[in-house]
Amino acid sequence: MKKLKLHTQILIALILGAAFGAFFHVDQSVLVVATTVGTETAKHEVSGWSTLEIQTGDSKQIFTSREGAQVLRAWKGLPKDKRPTTVLTFQSEGKEPQQFTGVTELRKEKTIATMIRPIGTIFIRLLNLIAIPLVLASLLVGAASLGDIKKVARIGAKTLVYFMTTTALAISIGLVLANVIQPGKQVSESSKELLMAEYQSDVQSKIATELDINIVDMFVEMIPTNPFRALANSEMLQIVFFAVLMGVVLTFVKEEKSGPVIRFFDGLADTMIEMVHLVMKIAPYAVFALIAATVSEFGFEIIQTLIWYVACVLLGLVIQTTVVYPLLVKAFSSMSPLTFLRQLKPVQLVAFSTSSSAATLPVNMETCETKLGVPNSITSFVLPLGATINMDGTALYQGVAAVFIAQVYGFDLSLAEQLTIVLTATLASIGTAPVPGVGIIMLIIVLKAIHVPEEGIALIMGVDRFLDMARTVTNVTGDAGGAVIMASVESHSLRQNA
Repeated sequence: MKKLKLHTQILIALILGAAFGAFFHVDQSVLVVATTVGTETAKHEVSGWSTLEIQTGDSKQIFTSREGAQVLRAWKGLPKDKRPTTVLTFQSEGKEPQQFTGVTELRKEKTIATMIRPIGTIFIRLLNLIAIPLVLASLLVGAASLGDIKKVARIGAKTLVYFMTTTALAISIGLVLANVIQPGKQVSESSKELLMAEYQSDVQSKIATELDINIVDMFVEMIPTNPFRALANSEMLQIVFFAVLMGVVLTFVKEEKSGPVIRFFDGLADTMIEMVHLVMKIAPYAVFALIAATVSEFGFEIIQTLIWYVACVLLGLVIQTTVVYPLLVKAFSSMSPLTFLRQLKPVQLVAFSTSSSAATLPVNMETCETKLGVPNSITSFVLPLGATINMDGTALYQGVAAVFIAQVYGFDLSLAEQLTIVLTATLASIGTAPVPGVGIIMLIIVLKAIHVPEEGIALIMGVDRFLDMARTVTNVTGDAGGAVIMASVESHSLRQNA
């Protein structure tokens, strides 16, 4: 039998993983309590409880069974030296209260679906392991291979214009859909209160983070004082700056001295790409584990509550991914939009599974070069830059989320405030790190800019993980579209492989 293509294997793994996770789902009403009394340790599975009282000294907290997430956060917030003396009392209707002392652990139950998550985590860590040296090596070689500083500046300027334009388009699409569909007006008052209560404590910790947009500081912070520290801390903008600067400077150095340096980094880049081929062999298994664990832990119930909001974001992402990018590719290159989307399937599936543009970067570079025929000098410059500053999907989601939260609170955003969303979200996307979950942090900046209560992000926290997966697909597709377009406008021929 003919071996299935990689993207088909990943798609099958994704579907099977979702079904597996739904079957072996985590029961949110079940808590596991580990106790140690004297030399005896025991684990107790508590289910069917209606209220839980956590008493530490004179302090007492009471939770209902619908507040399982708050229970775990409250427990984790207790000092470790106070936990052994804390008393947990579970009340169940028609039953005697269950009381526990000497508690050493309080957690949700584990299922086979959550226990296989490490397989997916290993896959993401391997891709992240490749991403940083690949960005450094490929950008340096790409800048050096462009020949002169004028060419670097020309391609860099065109790339930035493309990224800023597609980001502004994405936000605008999101705002139009949010104003037409008005998802915030579909949420009942009871659902609003439940969501706010469930995720309020998570929100407070994020709001406490000092965030602001300062263009001058952003450019100053791009310049690393220690490039090795930037590499160690995965400071992507600083790595990009250092790599491009070093690549440009190498063009001024005599060939007998610059040649070995360029060849070393070129060899490093090729080695990283070969490592991608090796790591991708476990991709279907990793995708199965990641999706199964996510579905098992979070379930689909929360999506039902926010169905209009989720639909609004997903519709916007689909339009941006399957309409805007292919039309731009068609307008500025000779490539067929269908070919563009078809060849990117493996990239999009990895992006969906990992929720990380940085982790997907090695796969995106390899696909653009071998499948779309984009020359290495373009992919090595445009794609690492895109993975760092081009976050169209994240920006679109921020636009929809800002309007959604405003609608729930009864705010009517003026045209000026919505234009402020476009500007703020575009700038915020530049500073957004290419890692899972960071979009929710950047959303706080947008909400502050239009004076909408930041606490409103509690309304969307429950579905953020699922939407994070979807918007990463848009992010990486936009990066690939930029590479194809830059290759074409620079008069490179695109040799596509079927």
